[in-house]
Amino acid sequence: MLTPSPITSTAVLDVLSQCKTLSHIKQLHAHSLRTVSDHRLSTFLFNLSSSSSSSISLNYSLSSPPEPFLFNLLLRNLSRSAEPRATILFYQRIRHAGGRLDQFSFTPILKAASKVSALFEGMELHGLAFKIATLSDPFVKTAVLDMYACCGRIVEARKVFDEMSQRDVVTWNTMIERYCRCGFLDEAFNLFEEMKGSNVMPDEMILCNIVSTCARSGNARYNRAIYDFLKENEVRMDTHLLTALVTMYAGAGCMDIAREFYVKMSVRSLFVSTAMVSGFSKAGRLEDARDIFDQMGKKDLVCWTTMISAYAESDHPEEALRVFEEMCRSGTEPDEIAMGSVISACANLGVLEKAKWVHEYMHLNGFESFLTVNNALINMYAKCGGLDAARDVFENMPTKNVVSWSSMINAFSMHGEANDALTLFARMKQENIEPNDVTFIGVLYGCSHSGLVEEGKKIFASMTDEYNFTPKLEHYGCMVDLFGRANRLPEALEVIESMPMAPNVVIWGSLMSACRVHGELELGEFAAKHVLELEPDHDGALVLMSNIYAREQRWDDVRKVRRGMEEKNVFKEKGLSRIDLNGKSHEFLIGDKRHTQSDEIYAKLKVVASELKLAGCVPDCGSVLVDV
Repeated sequence: MLTPSPITSTAVLDVLSQCKTLSHIKQLHAHSLRTVSDHRLSTFLFNLSSSSSSSISLNYSLSSPPEPFLFNLLLRNLSRSAEPRATILFYQRIRHAGGRLDQFSFTPILKAASKVSALFEGMELHGLAFKIATLSDPFVKTAVLDMYACCGRIVEARKVFDEMSQRDVVTWNTMIERYCRCGFLDEAFNLFEEMKGSNVMPDEMILCNIVSTCARSGNARYNRAIYDFLKENEVRMDTHLLTALVTMYAGAGCMDIAREFYVKMSVRSLFVSTAMVSGFSKAGRLEDARDIFDQMGKKDLVCWTTMISAYAESDHPEEALRVFEEMCRSGTEPDEIAMGSVISACANLGVLEKAKWVHEYMHLNGFESFLTVNNALINMYAKCGGLDAARDVFENMPTKNVVSWSSMINAFSMHGEANDALTLFARMKQENIEPNDVTFIGVLYGCSHSGLVEEGKKIFASMTDEYNFTPKLEHYGCMVDLFGRANRLPEALEVIESMPMAPNVVIWGSLMSACRVHGELELGEFAAKHVLELEPDHDGALVLMSNIYAREQRWDDVRKVRRGMEEKNVFKEKGLSRIDLNGKSHEFLIGDKRHTQSDEIYAKLKVVASELKLAGCVPDCGSVLVDV
């Protein structure tokens, strides 16, 4: 006859914590009678199995108070289970039966109360622990602290923390972590500073918590303090801590420090490498970003999109498109966010053929159903000279929002089709689409560049009269440009003087440029001085001031302006033009001789200049320093 293999009391209690029905407990009791010699455990199981309840085991009444030895392990297992509330139910049965808790009973019940935010039961346990002098146990007190914090009573949690005579690393970490989770970032860091003055050394878990807190706060002082602490104490850093440090410093733009920790990582996750690529990109260090990117063995969509976006936002559209093509070859499929960056790059490139290629790719891969992508397409075609294509995209959109209408209005204005812009604005009104600030900027821009002064004035007035919309700085800037281009400079100045906010350098620069074009030197000097007050190294204002002084033969002032430009290394910004020919983009700066065919180009340019002169064309040299 086979004898059942003996099992320990611990194993029986572990199985008991998983019992769901009365039948299960009776089976366990029967098995324990043959395999467990502990009489107390058998009695405990008999009391449970004799209950009249047929629901889950934790609702059973107890006919006699069980001993802590029996129920503590069960409480611990229940607190770790998928139903921690069962711990509290069982605790209530123990209390009802007259059972006495010991110092080992409180921690699992309090942990369960923390998980289910059972504040009332937690406060009851707090009082009971105080009553039976168990609260002096640091484990129990830490559990009480955590319970209050998890129930949203962070002030009570801190009070318990401050009352503790002994605080180990777990206690400090619990309080710091709860501050972090509740969003009290300054309090978390201040507590970390207090901990540094105690005799407890922060471990990797605390440092991970505080580093994550610093990353969310964006406080540069905190970031520096963490770095100094790590250096001064030669803290051992595991992968989790290094990942948190790299992410924090990369997010804060401290890329040299981020790289210092990054190179210490023996295993670099995709997440942390992407954070480095993003950080270097935002800091304008594209070569460093690309180095990290190229070293990555495996790349996901987020990583590819980060690199594409970096190039697109840094005026490197051709490289952005090359990375996109490389991504497609790798088998990674883009999403609408990646396509947004690709469309942005194509728009900045300004090449219509590339725009058509991107649009075709989107059509073949089902992206035309995304509203944001269609809106970006309108803007792309407008910047690439494809006004008709932009109009087709707009008219064929299944749904449109205010961004769609504003983008199309801007497209018309950009191409000098102010009447079409005004017509679309009227149509927008008929369809009860509420315009936003970008819509008004687009309409006013179109009026400005087409000389429609009266129409522009009506649109500007309608912002407040009809739409109850408060004009912003950009709208006032459009009005200054509108009057300036129309040589109605007193009205432009009147707009500036009536603004409820201080005009910026763009608005004063707009008036200054209009004065230069129309020969209003006195007002131009006035505007230029305001520009230089806001931006002392503004090249356009300095050139204009120098030329005004030269025309008035104020040579001392000319020398003063030019000497200042030389000392500050200020030069007139060079103009740039880009031409697409046979699928290749060619860029030219003023006086540029880098092109392989520069001799032929300049020879042709000389012929064109001669023909323009014969036709009576006089070049505008107002932005060029007068040779004195």
